[in-house]
Amino acid sequence: MTANGRRPGESGDVVVALDVGGTGMKCALVRPDGTVAHAERHATDAGRGPDAVVGTVLDVAEGLADTAHAAGLTPVACGVVVPGVVDEGTGTAVWSANVGFRDVPLRRLVAARLGLPAVLGHDVRAGGLAEARLGAGRGAAHVLFVAIGTGIAATHVVDGRAATGAHGAAGEIGHILVRPDGPACGCGRPGCLEAVASAAAVARRYAHLAGTPQPTGPDGSPAFDGAGAAAGGRLSAADVAALAAAGDPLAGRVWRESVEALADGLATGQALFDVATMVLGGGLARAGSLLFDPLRAALRDRLTFHREPRLVPAALGDQAGCLGAALLALDARRETALAMDD
Repeated sequence: MTANGRRPGESGDVVVALDVGGTGMKCALVRPDGTVAHAERHATDAGRGPDAVVGTVLDVAEGLADTAHAAGLTPVACGVVVPGVVDEGTGTAVWSANVGFRDVPLRRLVAARLGLPAVLGHDVRAGGLAEARLGAGRGAAHVLFVAIGTGIAATHVVDGRAATGAHGAAGEIGHILVRPDGPACGCGRPGCLEAVASAAAVARRYAHLAGTPQPTGPDGSPAFDGAGAAAGGRLSAADVAALAAAGDPLAGRVWRESVEALADGLATGQALFDVATMVLGGGLARAGSLLFDPLRAALRDRLTFHREPRLVPAALGDQAGCLGAALLALDARRETALAMDD
């Protein structure tokens, strides 16, 4: 090892990467090969308002750059990913319910504060990119990453590139209609996949049928985290899965019907994208074989001439978004260098 902690011949370049959520930020200095040189976590505290969150993002990014310099590393770019609607072309956080962003030119603000090239991306899309290139989808040219937590969203990655769509809204698989007479979705329409089969939906439905009181958020809606656990830890989708496996008839019904709906959504995804590998992440995927065994069977039953994809759990955990942010920044830097060479 050299005096600055690097292996001989290892580049000292790093990317400042931030994955900004409603409650917390996962942050890192990431080397060009995708390895993490340094990691931190910070509170977002979105309740302070969007301007305060922007200030925290800028302060944390600058602090990471300073940490890199102190360690003898060279920050060369910054990647930031956020939830909601993101215009990657202009680097604008158009809308985010979790963070409160409305048309925030975050890429420009970060670049100005750090004096570095910056990119802005979507958190789930970035997580899918990381899983496809560094994680469970590595080696497959066509990957669909599906995050199943409070909601359900997906990323279609082809040859290491995540599709954004014409309006930046590609991958909203959670809003496929699977049960026309199903529960209301946050988007305003009944029967969407995420209203039936997200981790939050599983926990919510079991609590409703069992007559269990549910804690509520400030707006009066049921309060769940990304794993489908109610505030106070009183209920989670994983608990429902465990009760179902233990023979609880009500839990068994809720779990079975949720898996069937999820299989319908994934079968639609396979019909549209014809991928080699589907990677499932988020809170529901933590159920492990309790989810994957029946889901593989249900998905197989729904396919006719379409090839059955490899269905696997995500490998990168909650680091995926941060690593994806770094990949976006590295890709942009590489493309800029190529353009200059031309």
